[in-house]
Amino acid sequence: MTRKIFTALMLLAVSCSCACGEISNEVVESAWRRIAKADGFKEVPINYEENDAPNAWVKFKSQNDYSVHVTKGLMKILNTEEEIAGVLGHEIGHVRLGHYSKGVSRAVGWAVAGNLLGRIGGWGGVAAQAAGSVGSKLIESGFSREQEVEADDYGTELLKKAGYDPYGLYNAMKAFKDNKFVTQPDGFNSHPPTERRLKHLEAKAAEVKARKDIKQSAKASKASRSKTKKTKALKSPKSPFMN
Repeated sequence: MTRKIFTALMLLAVSCSCACGEISNEVVESAWRRIAKADGFKEVPINYEENDAPNAWVKFKSQNDYSVHVTKGLMKILNTEEEIAGVLGHEIGHVRLGHYSKGVSRAVGWAVAGNLLGRIGGWGGVAAQAAGSVGSKLIESGFSREQEVEADDYGTELLKKAGYDPYGLYNAMKAFKDNKFVTQPDGFNSHPPTERRLKHLEAKAAEVKARKDIKQSAKASKASRSKTKKTKALKSPKSPFMN
């Protein structure tokens, strides 16, 4: 009986560790190198923030003066390199799409705290820590819902360009949901509600992946036709006596 209980506890522990996931600094930096290179974005060092709130952001002053920040809380809930690549691609999207030029000066990213982001079961200490790190004027720092969706689309396209699975950003958002971090559907919130955002990301990823598959299929078909032509030419050489 004791052995059975011990085995059950071990299986439970393994199950929990698999569900939580965690990525390392090396994984973040690998993703950042690939995603920045694919976009032609200036590669700057990653700033790791000792914060339990899952978050990533670009602190932007100009096209040549910015810094990239990732919290330890974000790294704890993500599972793969493509997920953090999707988040970073989303943040690059805000820069490339000119969202900062509209008077936005923000140092807050995905998991904005307090009244902008609700956590099922209550934020507790995480809320206080996040609020302390990003300041109280959150409404002045956030992008509009339309801009968030545009950045989601940009990040998904950029994943494909960098050679990642286009579902990386969708999976990252799903990791937020699985860990009980969700954006509530209210008028004050600048981020789109989580469920709506997930549906849009899934549809966008499917579109990008299908486009990629069609392109690869067309390329394979072209190569096959070319090979068939060469084979026929070898089997039926042109007579030197023909005009």
